[in-house]
Amino acid sequence: MTHISELIQSLSPSATLAMSQKSNELKAQGVDVINLSVGEPDFNTPDHIKEAAKRAIDDNFTFYTPVPGYMSLRKAVSRKLKVENGVDFAPEQIVVSNGAKQALCNVILATINPGDEVLIPTPAWVSYVEMVKLARGTNVLVPTTLEDNFKITPQRLEAAITDHTRMVLLCSPSNPTGSVYSRDELQALVNVIAKHPDIIVLSDEIYEHINFTGSFTSLASFPEIADRVVVINGVSKAYAMTGWRIGYCAAPLWLAKAVNKLQSQYTSGCSSIAQKAAEAAYDGDQQCVATMCEAFRRRRDLVVELARQIPGLECNEPQGAFYLFPRVTSFLGKSDGERTINTSGELALYLLDKAHVATVDGAAFCLDGYIRLSYATSDDNIREAMRRIGEALARLK
Repeated sequence: MTHISELIQSLSPSATLAMSQKSNELKAQGVDVINLSVGEPDFNTPDHIKEAAKRAIDDNFTFYTPVPGYMSLRKAVSRKLKVENGVDFAPEQIVVSNGAKQALCNVILATINPGDEVLIPTPAWVSYVEMVKLARGTNVLVPTTLEDNFKITPQRLEAAITDHTRMVLLCSPSNPTGSVYSRDELQALVNVIAKHPDIIVLSDEIYEHINFTGSFTSLASFPEIADRVVVINGVSKAYAMTGWRIGYCAAPLWLAKAVNKLQSQYTSGCSSIAQKAAEAAYDGDQQCVATMCEAFRRRRDLVVELARQIPGLECNEPQGAFYLFPRVTSFLGKSDGERTINTSGELALYLLDKAHVATVDGAAFCLDGYIRLSYATSDDNIREAMRRIGEALARLK
């Protein structure tokens, strides 16, 4: 007998992880698959960070850690936020979690009641909607378009707010689109949010350092709303530390205490060794961050150039992260003689089967008619993947 709760049955599995698994299964069968589905830097963790982890083992940092994280790490995060972002969060306002994903979910579970509305500009990362479901909240999706560079306007934000709106969730640089909001664009949104004092702003800034605009503005830096902004960040993307599972929230003290209470009951503190590695990441030489960002910029230029050479594929130029989110509607309804492609999900599967390139259906990010490509891979892989994609799409008539 099986008995799965209605809540779990209501959740959708992660489409990005599912496509990555299909890719790995084909690879295990000997198929030469190029995986553009995973949101993970392909660089190794920098040596000085790995050395700090080794020292932590030798120094016997092997016991349970404080639920919100080592004070030394929280102080390092507090310094980072002050120096890099110009925002003041005391160490007591910071809770370290098992990746930014848990930090996001912690905040949503700690603040959203059944019926509370969470505004999410779409396309949006696959887990936001599912996290709101876990909290029994109501997702209010606010669509954007390629022509808008996938950015929400103040007018659309204002129109979506109701008496039940409890949270606005923003991600810049964005997964899946790579869009980056300028300070002026954020100010326009802040002007709207400032008129609604009951709204919490959840700012996902995990891609902060993979940013090709030359500047980054944290939503917590606007004094009009600073007392109700929660910053989510971590070491996975900037420092190539996805497997170390260290993220954090920086929040008003009342909310940090609530998150601490929640985390104490279901995961407790994070890995001691990973925390010491993260501390070294924040306090150490930052040249590794700049070097990786420059590599991603070069790859961005390459993938955009190649994508624009494929007839029917429409894309903008992303300003951050490591994703391209092209529109593929011109291929829907077409056939290669064996199958007809009716959705972007079917197109993603077609590209996996025929081109042996793994992408992700845009519908997983709440926008059908698009696919997401991750260019967190080598230049050679990008060239070969785009060649295969171009050939496969050309067969659709």
